[in-house]
Amino acid sequence: MKTVKYFLAFIVVIGLAAGMTSCQQKQEEPQQAAQEQATQEQAAPVKTLIVATDATWPPMEMVDKDKNIVGFDIDFMSAVAQEAGFKVEFKNTAWDGIFGGLDLGNYDAVISSVTITDERKKTFDFSLPYINAGQVLTVPKTLEGVAVLADMTGKQVGAQIGTTGAMEAKKVEGVKAKNYDEIGLAFEDMASGRIQGVVCDTPVAADYALQRDEYKDKFKIVGEPFTQESYGIVVKKGNQEVLDLINKGIQAVQAKGIDKDLEVKWLR
Repeated sequence: MKTVKYFLAFIVVIGLAAGMTSCQQKQEEPQQAAQEQATQEQAAPVKTLIVATDATWPPMEMVDKDKNIVGFDIDFMSAVAQEAGFKVEFKNTAWDGIFGGLDLGNYDAVISSVTITDERKKTFDFSLPYINAGQVLTVPKTLEGVAVLADMTGKQVGAQIGTTGAMEAKKVEGVKAKNYDEIGLAFEDMASGRIQGVVCDTPVAADYALQRDEYKDKFKIVGEPFTQESYGIVVKKGNQEVLDLINKGIQAVQAKGIDKDLEVKWLR
C-alpha cells in the first residue's frame, strides 16, 4: 500500500515538474523570439541607394570648389536617407543620359530638379512631391510695396522667352512684360535699372538673388511661388520597394520640418 502511495506521489511530482517546465518554456518562447528578431535586425546590412543627379543646377545641385556635390536636393536626399534608415551615394550624371541610366539599372533613383508631369509618369514612378519650384518674382531690394506680381503694374518685368514665367507675366494687366533669350540677361538688365522685376523658377531666382556674389546684395525674392511645379524623386517603373523607402523618408522629413529648414538655407 505504501508502495502504491509513493508511486502515486512520484507521478504527481513528475506531472507538476513537467507542467512548470512547459509553463516556463511558453514564457521564454516569446522572449527568445523577440531577442532573435532583434539580433537579425541588427545584423541586417543597411541598404545603400545609388542616386543620380546632374550637378549643374544651382542651388539645387552643383559641385563646390572642393569638388563635392552640394545643394538643396543633396541635403534633402541625405535627410530622407537618414530618416528612412538607408545610406545614399550620389552619382554626378549628365542630364541627357540620366533617365536612360535609370532604366538600365545604373542607379536606383534620380534627384535632379525633376518636375512631376503626366508625360513622365507614363515611363517612370515618382515619389511624393517634395518642393514647389513654381514661378516667383525677384525685384531690387530698394523696391518697396511689392508682394505679388500684380503690384508691378506700370513696371517692366523680364522673363525668359517661352517659359512659364513669360506666360505668367503676360497674364497680369498693366505689367510690361519683356522677354529675353536667356534669364541671365534679364537679371543683368534689372541690375542696371532697365527693368524692375524678373519672373522665373524658384531655384533660378534663388541662385541669382541669393547665391551669386554680384547680385545677392541687390535683389530679393518677394512673396511665394504663384504656380505649382512640383519636383519629385524618380525611380524605375515598378520599383515599389525603393519608392516606398524614399516616400517613408520624405514623410518623416516633412513632418519634422527639415525641408523648410533647407528651403531657408538654400532658397530664401
